Amino acid sequence: MSDALTRLMAERDWLLADGATGTNLFNMGLSAGEPPELWNVDQPDKIRALYKGAVDAGSDLFLTNSFGGNASRLKLHQSQHRVRELNRVAASLGREIADASGRTVIVAGSMGPTGEIMAPMGTLTHNAAVEMFHEQAEGLKEGGADVLWVETISAPEEYCAAAEAADLAGMPWVGTMSFDTAGRTMMGMTSAAMSAMVEKLPNAPVAYGANCGVGASDLLRTVMGFVASGNERPIVAKGNAGIPRFEHGHIHYDGTPELMGEYAVLARDLGVRIIGGCCGTMPEHLRAMRHALETRPRGERPTLEAVAEKLGGFSSASDGTDDNGPKRERTSRRRG
Repeated sequence: MSDALTRLMAERDWLLADGATGTNLFNMGLSAGEPPELWNVDQPDKIRALYKGAVDAGSDLFLTNSFGGNASRLKLHQSQHRVRELNRVAASLGREIADASGRTVIVAGSMGPTGEIMAPMGTLTHNAAVEMFHEQAEGLKEGGADVLWVETISAPEEYCAAAEAADLAGMPWVGTMSFDTAGRTMMGMTSAAMSAMVEKLPNAPVAYGANCGVGASDLLRTVMGFVASGNERPIVAKGNAGIPRFEHGHIHYDGTPELMGEYAVLARDLGVRIIGGCCGTMPEHLRAMRHALETRPRGERPTLEAVAEKLGGFSSASDGTDDNGPKRERTSRRRG
C-alpha cells in the first residue's frame, strides 16, 4: 500500500504520535459534557493550537479532533446531521497545520466508539455501525486525512465494522483497542485474540495496537501479548500519562515527562513502531518522549520486571491471556 503512513514507516524505525486531545482541550476551556467536535467550527484557532502543540513537540503524527464525531454520539447534542461537516473541518484544520510544518506529518482521522452496544448483546447492528463509521470516514477523507485512526474500541464486532467502513471509504486505517479490565477490553478481548482477529480481516489495518487503558505499564504488558503472538504487523502504543487521580475538582494524571520518556524507550525496545500518549499526555511529555527516543540507544527487549521497575506495578496480576481475567459470554458468531 502506498499510503503516506506506510511510506513514512518505511523510512523510520519509530514514529512519535501525539498525546491527549481531551486533556489539552479542557486546559483550553472546554467544559465537561461539551462536545469537543463542535470546536472544529466554533473555536478553530484552539483546534489549530491543539494540533500545532503536538507537531511543535516533535510528533510525526497527530489525531484529529473527531473522536466522538459519529452520528450516535453527536445525537446526544442534537448534531447528528453535522457528522460530515465536523469531521471534514477536523481533518482540514489538521491538514493545514501538517502542511505548514516543513516536514512530513501524518494527519490521522480519529474515529472512536459509537457508544452503543453491538448486537447480540445490544441493539446496534453490524450494518448500522458500518454506516455510522463510513459517514465519519468520508468526512475525514474530504478534509484531507492521510489515514483513519480507529481508537479506544472494546468490542471486536465494532472493530470489524470500522474496518469495513474504511474499506468502503477507500482509506488506509489504523485500529487500537483499550485493554482496561485485568488485561482485557471491557468486552473481554485479549491481546492474543485481537492479534489473531486483525490478521483475519479482509481489510487489515496498516498498524494495530492499544491505547488508553489503565496506565503505561499495563499498556506495555498488552504490547508484549501482541509481540508474543508472532504477528509482524506494525504495533501502536498510546499509553496514558500515569494513573488518573481526582484532585481539586478535576482529573490529574500523575505521569511525569521523565516517566513517559522511559515508557517511550521501553515501547521502542519492545518493537513498537508508533509510540504516543493518551489521556494526560501534554506537549511537555511528548518533548521528553522524543528526546529519549532520539538520544537513548536501542536496548534489549524489556521483561515484565523491567517494565514494572521503571513505570510502576501492574493493576492486575493477569494480562488476560491466562484465562484468569474476566470473560465475555458469546452468544453468536461475530460478523466479518
